[in-house]
Amino acid sequence: MAVTEFENAATQFLDYLRNVKQFSTHTLTGYRRDLCSLKEYCDRHNILCAQTLDERDIRQWTSQLHRSGLASSSIQRRLSAIRSFFNYLSREQGQRHNPATGVQAPRQARKLPNTMDVDQVNKYLGLDDSSIIALRDQAMAELFYSSGLRLAELAAINTNDIDPQSQLLTVTGKGNKTRSVPVGATALQAIVNWQAVRPATAADHDGAAALFTSNRGSRISVRNIQARIKLLGRKSGMPRDIHPHMLRHSFASHMLESSGDLRAVQEMLGHANISTTQIYTHLDFQHLAKVYDAAHPRAKRRKRD
Repeated sequence: MAVTEFENAATQFLDYLRNVKQFSTHTLTGYRRDLCSLKEYCDRHNILCAQTLDERDIRQWTSQLHRSGLASSSIQRRLSAIRSFFNYLSREQGQRHNPATGVQAPRQARKLPNTMDVDQVNKYLGLDDSSIIALRDQAMAELFYSSGLRLAELAAINTNDIDPQSQLLTVTGKGNKTRSVPVGATALQAIVNWQAVRPATAADHDGAAALFTSNRGSRISVRNIQARIKLLGRKSGMPRDIHPHMLRHSFASHMLESSGDLRAVQEMLGHANISTTQIYTHLDFQHLAKVYDAAHPRAKRRKRD
């Protein structure tokens, strides 16, 4: 079977990504898969040349992907790859129009994050264990919930990032942006308890600076943190697995529920856009709706006679 102009253009594009952009094998595999998906559409419609594709074709292609059950985020990733493909054709072959520019993936309902209520948090953090590892794990869990940290942010904390006098912690978040977040008294005490037993011998310079370290004296890894947070949940009898982001979500939900200050919660979470923080208002409204349904006399369903 003869190689089509589309296949030639796709091969040249992948060679460019490999040799010039030096993309990883994993990334190249993703681009190849996305191009193959568009080629299958072209084959079904007897389209041999990429330059003849127009915006209507791209919309039909994305609609077919959506109907096949592909997630919106995956469709958006494929569109991003195709835009890059046509930008390449524009530079190399004079393709004047990018048919994927104005096409967006179908919107997908945003999933609400999993949270714990206050009683569940208290149960989770109430485990009584004075072993060295348990004191470290308790301090990590308390800090997650106290300050709403991301997993990578907690792993990167150094001992000198916390100011006990002002009760503030300096963290480096996404985009290498730093922010100061408050640390509650309970979390501060848990950190003091951990530092009192923290092994003095470090595996390297980074381990010596790290607040939380492994048994080997190196900075604790994110994978290890995840495992310890889950294990702490099982030891405390939680009915489901607990992960660091659930503690962050619970922090945000409880802070917003108590204060109603969306901007302050946005600042503490380190969200660049307030729209990201607004998802927690939906959680709050769900809570209010349950209270309303349970308490309002006209909201209760009448019992059958």
